[in-house]
Amino acid sequence: MRFWRVLLLLSIVGLVLVSVAKCDAKVDDEDEEEEDEEDGQVEVEDEGIEVEQQPRQKPRYQRPVPKKPVFFHEPFDSLDSFAKKWVFSETKKDGADETIAKYDGKWVVEEPKSNPIEGDLGLILKSKAKHHAVSSLMNKAFDFSGKPFVMQYEVRFQNGMDCGGAYVKLLSHEPKMDLKKFNDKTPYTIMFGPDKCGMDSKMHFIFRHKNPKTGEIEEKHAKKPTANIDSYFTDRKTHLYTLVVNPDQTFEMLIDNGLVNKGSLLTDFSPPVNPPKEIEDPNDKKPADWDNREKIPDPDSTKPEDWDEDQPATIVDPDATQPEGWLEDEPRLVPDPEATKPEDWDDEMDGEWEAPLIDNPKCKEAPGCGEWEPPTIPNPKHRGKWSAPMIDNPNYKGVWKPRTIENPAYFEDSEPYKMTPIGALGLELWSMSDEILFDNFIMTDDLEVAKEFAAASWDIKSNEERAASSAGRTIFEAIKEATDKRPWLWAVFIIVVVLPVVLIVAYCCMGKPEDVSARRKKTDEASPDDEEEEEEEKKKDKEAKKADVGAGGDGEGDSKVTQADLEATEDDVDEGEEADAEEDEDAKKSPSPKKSPRRRKARKE
Repeated sequence: MRFWRVLLLLSIVGLVLVSVAKCDAKVDDEDEEEEDEEDGQVEVEDEGIEVEQQPRQKPRYQRPVPKKPVFFHEPFDSLDSFAKKWVFSETKKDGADETIAKYDGKWVVEEPKSNPIEGDLGLILKSKAKHHAVSSLMNKAFDFSGKPFVMQYEVRFQNGMDCGGAYVKLLSHEPKMDLKKFNDKTPYTIMFGPDKCGMDSKMHFIFRHKNPKTGEIEEKHAKKPTANIDSYFTDRKTHLYTLVVNPDQTFEMLIDNGLVNKGSLLTDFSPPVNPPKEIEDPNDKKPADWDNREKIPDPDSTKPEDWDEDQPATIVDPDATQPEGWLEDEPRLVPDPEATKPEDWDDEMDGEWEAPLIDNPKCKEAPGCGEWEPPTIPNPKHRGKWSAPMIDNPNYKGVWKPRTIENPAYFEDSEPYKMTPIGALGLELWSMSDEILFDNFIMTDDLEVAKEFAAASWDIKSNEERAASSAGRTIFEAIKEATDKRPWLWAVFIIVVVLPVVLIVAYCCMGKPEDVSARRKKTDEASPDDEEEEEEEKKKDKEAKKADVGAGGDGEGDSKVTQADLEATEDDVDEGEEADAEEDEDAKKSPSPKKSPRRRKARKE
């Protein structure tokens, strides 16, 4: 019973976890047209009754409004507003081929495919293999003056992503910014967002840091996220990307409100913000007499007088003799006697015809044919080229390294959070995939404002996308989706799903102790209780027989019994008991139920 209780408990836990995974995970919808069909009317036959499923009612779009003033927000809900606010680049990309250097990639504000919210619009990148650039000034510049910086926006790869990016560039503030000249060389403060090419999926967070001593600008790249982000590029769903930079020099990166990366601006970027205090002296040179050989040939060693470098490695075996029966006069190969000249053979064109060669049949039974040559053996005098043995180098000074000096460019910036103010937001992208949707940009200094803004926009959109695709999802797809984002769930599923199956198989297949009662029923073997009852019954029968014989009972027959009759009766009883014992032995050996001791009664005279 304990085994089945444990098994039942594991099964219940497993079903609960699987249900949670199925409800929580998002799946890959490879065909958006199938999704549209699922929203239509479906007829289901149930015992001859047709049931019409009503299409899911999509929510109407409502403009998300931040709870308090923000530095920038764009829901892309008006074509007129977009035309007034956003600027397309009219320049070219430096260093690119002239045929593709121009930023002529197409941008469109329109409804996405399979729009989860009726009337919702977004900014969509429509071209493949082109440079795209569009930007917009902020309501006011963000100055890193002690409050958190929060950047949040939505991306949907409607056709998946093969190679390209969907990151944003937060352009450094300038008094007069000409966004028509926005290109890859335009100074930016932060670059943030997803990027993928081939199998390499990235989540960028790069900030440009100014060296306070030299004035040089250097890009600082955040460490790679530990979370698996591959599915965000392939599931064709809308995802929410959030960056938080805090005044305490920490940062957080979130996708769909889930943390995927965090760390310190001081220690979790490459190259680090602060350079090393000491560096190798670039002017230091290795001395000419520096000996970095750890081992050298022994200068005192000389070649032995008997060392012959000319001796070959092998020599002919002087003791070898030709085997008896060797046919020296017989060639190893002879013309095939059965071969015939082809009919189409032309002597003038093909030359004189010769039969192909085959193995000489006379050589099969002989040790060999043809000219005999003695075998070679290793030369005992061969020693090879002599070289002096290696010894420790007494002048060895180790591996040379230049000396270290104080870094003249060293500085210590304890507050890299204080970045260059941000004045505009731009999308400068090259992509081999099209139909990339951007929506609901917001920049604020309050994370709660960004969360409330997402609740009024992305949360509704994500729930609708999940509901639309969940109808065709299998439990195995749900498990795969859940484990892609949370690999540790594999261990849980193995424990609560696979383990019970293994336990059941092991329990059913292992040998069970045979039930004694069942075995006795099958073989008619007498049990201890049966044997005791039978002995008591035999004793009672024996006493009754003696009483009948001795007293004569109340019968009407001859009541006088002689002593001889009594002894004969006792002999008959003893013989009956011996016969019963023999039958008991036969019953134990034979499986026949007719001789079972349970059914046999003691014989009476």
